[in-house]
Amino acid sequence: MNRLRPVPVASLRTETWANGAGTTTVIASGPHETNWQWRLSIADIAQACTFSAYPGTRRQIVALDAPLHLHFSDGRNVELLRLSGAHFEGADAPNASLPEGATRAFNMMLRGGAHGEVIARPLNGSMWLPVREQSCWFAHLLAGRADVRVDDGREALEPTDSIWIDALPGERVRIEGAGELVLVQLAVTH
Repeated sequence: MNRLRPVPVASLRTETWANGAGTTTVIASGPHETNWQWRLSIADIAQACTFSAYPGTRRQIVALDAPLHLHFSDGRNVELLRLSGAHFEGADAPNASLPEGATRAFNMMLRGGAHGEVIARPLNGSMWLPVREQSCWFAHLLAGRADVRVDDGREALEPTDSIWIDALPGERVRIEGAGELVLVQLAVTH
């Protein structure tokens, strides 16, 4: 079984936000495309706007190109620097402002028994990913070059490439290269 599954560019789809305020490129969702428990996407945020509300959904968002400020109805303000992220409930749709202009944001939405964590970081040299039972890794290369290796398998990544890493406990997962990437560890329990 191939432990490395590149995401074909042809499988990406751009959608208008539920509230019509922007667009997002959906990378993957599951276990079903429309009745999902998890969804990964990259939103284009061209101007100040209000995010769409997703009741019953937990969200994690990471600013990719420039800072992003989120203003919540309870008075909370979250200032995200580039490559930093925030968690919030999907029903609490914040207003977004762009202090340095347009940006993109990596967005993970979770429902039900889905659990996950988004990490955006520089890549300098090699890093090892821990492999846990009933979870997988997803990587999206923002800039630079990277090689992803699981035991004898290897895939090279260029900017904007995405890959699923389906390693089993006991297998070694290594990413090496130089640039910036977004990592997601995802687990679904029933």
